[in-house]
Amino acid sequence: MTGTGETATTLPGPDFAAAFPHPFPAGPHSRHTERGLIGWLEEHPLLPSAGARSVLVDITSHGASRTFPTADPDDLVLFAELLLWLTAFDDVHAEVNAVKDAVALVDHTGELMLVLAHGDRRPAGEPFPVALHGLLARFRARASPAAYLRLTASLRDTLLALVWEAHHVAEPGKVALATYLAMRPHTVFVRTIMAAAEIVLGYELTDTERDLAPVRRLETAVANLAGWINDLASYEREAARGPARPLSLPTLLQARHGGTIEESFARASRMCEDEAATARQEITALTFDHPNTLTTHARALEDITRSFIWHTGHARYQGPQRGL
Repeated sequence: MTGTGETATTLPGPDFAAAFPHPFPAGPHSRHTERGLIGWLEEHPLLPSAGARSVLVDITSHGASRTFPTADPDDLVLFAELLLWLTAFDDVHAEVNAVKDAVALVDHTGELMLVLAHGDRRPAGEPFPVALHGLLARFRARASPAAYLRLTASLRDTLLALVWEAHHVAEPGKVALATYLAMRPHTVFVRTIMAAAEIVLGYELTDTERDLAPVRRLETAVANLAGWINDLASYEREAARGPARPLSLPTLLQARHGGTIEESFARASRMCEDEAATARQEITALTFDHPNTLTTHARALEDITRSFIWHTGHARYQGPQRGL
């Protein structure tokens, strides 16, 4: 896989050519970001193996440069570290403990909640709380108080969602589709990425702008797309791990509508294409000839969407780990 957005799945997938045509822009700082991540992981040993570190550094450094292609190099490294931290926590604690020990995941999450609640107190011991403490201090130095609170709130939502996912992953048939659709943006980290965008790119919507219907529709469409794209790209690999079927959009669509998994994939692909069309419509509506915060926000969400499409073509989706 080469990061083109084309996956090796034999099941039907969405066509984004009309709404998000290639080529996707990539910033010039992926190598700088890669070096920063390697050094950061030496300081914070979050991952157990050199192979896992290599794959995660590669997808994160190149993915970050596509998520925010215009970002300052040092801000991009900070964002990439946060994204790597989230993904590593999911890999190391959330997925493992979902199968073996859900109580341990709750305990790890509680330690992180303490860091989020008391950002001025440096934790001792475990690498994930220590690394999070350092990340939060650097984001706090760059962000307005409101932007920082939005970021930490999104992190709390993500941790809660990972615990929820771990509780249900063994029996996906008991999960209501509506509940899954509400939780999925948090387990795929896209709401945290949106919150980070305003800090990394140096803009901030007013409360009035944030409540505009086109902004809310765009954010909802991008949040949905991120999770659904990931579900389609990783379904076959997760299904092969068994024994339970994946807690995933195709699984729940098949439970609701019946039919074959191919029919569920086709249904999910149409849902993705519809959300992509909505996102493109709102990006167009919010993009003006003269620069302003709404234009900047719309362009940021456009790049976030492109980055999630790009991620599905990375070699990480061919390995035993879960996709971003």
